[in-house]
Amino acid sequence: MSIRTTGPLPDLEHVDHVLSTTRAVRKRLDLSRPVPRAVVEECARLAFQAPNGSNEQHWGWVFVDDPATRREMARIYRAGMADVHARRAVEGQVPDNSPPARQRMVSSVEHLRDHLEEVPVLLVPTVTGRMDEASLFVQASRWGTVCPGVWSLMLALRSRGLGSVWTTVHLEREREMAELLGIPYDEVTQAGLFPIAYTVGTRFSAADRSATRIRWNRW
Repeated sequence: MSIRTTGPLPDLEHVDHVLSTTRAVRKRLDLSRPVPRAVVEECARLAFQAPNGSNEQHWGWVFVDDPATRREMARIYRAGMADVHARRAVEGQVPDNSPPARQRMVSSVEHLRDHLEEVPVLLVPTVTGRMDEASLFVQASRWGTVCPGVWSLMLALRSRGLGSVWTTVHLEREREMAELLGIPYDEVTQAGLFPIAYTVGTRFSAADRSATRIRWNRW
């Protein structure tokens, strides 16, 4: 893939459309359509162009398309989710799922939970270093390295008719996932798990973010 570095800027209308319609996709992931490795790698190479801390690329990208490995990843994911629910119940922090918007979100999460192993490609991105005891400065620097790349990947996927969502629940069992994928647990931190698939339809709308707060000069 050649990445153009000269010439006119891209059409702003198209760029704005991709930025405003790249959604967290769960139910609309097409579980039956294969995703070629070449498409994923093309998106990854674009993600590698993202800004990152000190231009040191402290990241690692583990893409998985092996069905048996995906099944094990799904098992770990579900176990991590069960851990979260159990802890919230003990701590009395069970969320109120009665509002309609919350019910839709829960239904979407449960759908992904039940079908994760069917998603054609799963990604676990990592960032160098463990942050368990790290200072806030180190943590922010490390997340500032991996987050732009992951978002660039999601934008690249969207522009090619694919979708994803940033999930983190498996991190309840991060070490177990590390052992499965051969990730050096003591040397890197997993940033999440991303299902990657073509979407059922490509029409997505901008979300209502009218409640977002903008402040100038002070809180």
